[in-house]
Amino acid sequence: MTDTPSWDAADLARRLAENAEAVCRHYLSAGRRHGNYWLVGDVHNTPGRSLYVRLHSGLDGRGRAGKWTDGATGEHGDLLDIIRESLGLVDFRDVADEARRFLCLPQPQPRPASDRGRSDAFGHDASPQASGTANAARRLWAMSRSITGTQAEAWLRQRDLTCLTDLASLRFHPDCYYRADADSPTETWPALIAAVTDFEGHVTGVHRTWLARDGRGKAPVAIPRRAMGDLLGHAVRFGTVSDVLAAGEGIETALSIREVMPDLPLAACLSSAHLAAMTFPPTLRRLYVLRDDDPAGDHAVATLLARTQEAGIECLVLSPRLADFNDDLRYLGRGAMRAILHPQLAPQDVAQFLQSVAH
Repeated sequence: MTDTPSWDAADLARRLAENAEAVCRHYLSAGRRHGNYWLVGDVHNTPGRSLYVRLHSGLDGRGRAGKWTDGATGEHGDLLDIIRESLGLVDFRDVADEARRFLCLPQPQPRPASDRGRSDAFGHDASPQASGTANAARRLWAMSRSITGTQAEAWLRQRDLTCLTDLASLRFHPDCYYRADADSPTETWPALIAAVTDFEGHVTGVHRTWLARDGRGKAPVAIPRRAMGDLLGHAVRFGTVSDVLAAGEGIETALSIREVMPDLPLAACLSSAHLAAMTFPPTLRRLYVLRDDDPAGDHAVATLLARTQEAGIECLVLSPRLADFNDDLRYLGRGAMRAILHPQLAPQDVAQFLQSVAH
């Protein structure tokens, strides 16, 4: 019988510890060596000296190589945790695949169907449908940075979206992990990362749009958009809601409205189902629904009309001339968009949100 390595977590952690300095130089590149330790700010590779990783085990057997402690937070772990946190990974399988790649070890054979859906080493269901907790979403958000000068900014500008300042809900990750399904290889692509938040601004999930490396389109993958975390009732938000809100499905749809009404609070709910099930802010008095011209969009509109009527909220539907408002923006222009929106808005909102930016 062939002697096949198990490649379990303990074995990977041991192999990484044998190469602790190389691991730190690769995944914690913002740090530096000081004696028998690698010093860095935190597990997300922030410059600093709070976190220290032991590079070699002590001669007396105490102090194992690869173990780390963050003096500021008290967090501790091994080098598998460093890989997971520094890259914002979710499932142990992704962490293990990355560790094997770094160590030049063979990847395992695809799991049999009977194994799919079982919990991974972190306690998550290993199926792609169940991967992506709110905590994992927050880790990925913390790992991301400003979109300025990135492929994410190039992608948005290609969609004729130019009002890109004060977009606190959008960030960029240069090497966001992607896997088409549980048995496909892991890839990395640049990605636009959008924060899904509750009314208090707490991140409950993220939405990822994987991008081509030059930013001129989406990445050539099977499913270039995915959300993870706690999404129901939450949204990607632009602006602070008072008594008026416009809500739609897509991020680009909401940003297109922002081009001509920059002061109107907006929410992108990410799908027609989540739009239909959106939670109404307690101060909301008038809801604009940004309708997509398709059957799913029509269903969301009908559901929200009924729900807002029960809640005593005025509901007005904003319909694009083309398939969606980003198409209107790109192919018809801002002037045409203002003309399309003007008769669909409440008169007081024309004065407050539309006319003030008309030119």
